Amino acid sequence: MFQLSPAALASGGGDGGMNPLEHVVAHEIFRVWGISVSNHMLMVAVAGVFLVVVLPLALRDKGMVRKGLGNLIEAICVFIREEIARPFLGDRTDKHIGFLWTLFFFVLTLNLLGMIPLGPLGGTATANIWVAGSLGLSAFVMIHVSGMREQGFGGYVRNFVPTVPWPMVPFMYFLEIVGALVKPFALSVRLFANMLAGHVVLATLLGLIYLFQNYFVGIATVFGMVLMSILELLVAFLQAYIFTFLTTIFIGFAVKPEH
Repeated sequence: MFQLSPAALASGGGDGGMNPLEHVVAHEIFRVWGISVSNHMLMVAVAGVFLVVVLPLALRDKGMVRKGLGNLIEAICVFIREEIARPFLGDRTDKHIGFLWTLFFFVLTLNLLGMIPLGPLGGTATANIWVAGSLGLSAFVMIHVSGMREQGFGGYVRNFVPTVPWPMVPFMYFLEIVGALVKPFALSVRLFANMLAGHVVLATLLGLIYLFQNYFVGIATVFGMVLMSILELLVAFLQAYIFTFLTTIFIGFAVKPEH
């Protein structure tokens, strides 16, 4: 029923420490009933369970002013609602804010989990193009479903392109369809590339210790990794913010055709 992968058992040994990609690409860690489970799949599951369990516990205090983690989460939620969503969604903010909150905290949790050294079990799931692509696909579906719910299917199709002379309508529909497909692709690639690049740099710095085996290089590498880790922490929050911000803009365009 449950079988630990030989690759997971051997991970971290031999020449694996010299390969920067060894620490960021997905690899199988075990099988359940013959189904392969990778480290990135495990991190997605852990992030989901973490958010379902921890967020309600942190927000269980019903007082006027929450404390600790609950206060931080509430502050982030208010910022996303008032400073990101409301300027673009206006009176439709409350209809879509639940999705935007979920999107932000899920992306952020995946990014932060990737910074925790969990050995072969860990990894940055958002540095996997399939995970980032799935997040982009969820944003794509939400964008167009929101537009159809607000305007109806017929109204959404009619307002999909701006008012132009009728000979240009087919060309404009083609451009808008291409743009609609490019938007989630750009969201996914931006998230994937930024998270992958940072961890490849960290792994490369770590590889310098194996390569040179020198005290001076080791000290300089550790110092560089500390600075890069701080930068990666900033990037983890920044990429979650950008993904949510751009998704909000695209939803705003879909639900408000006048803009």
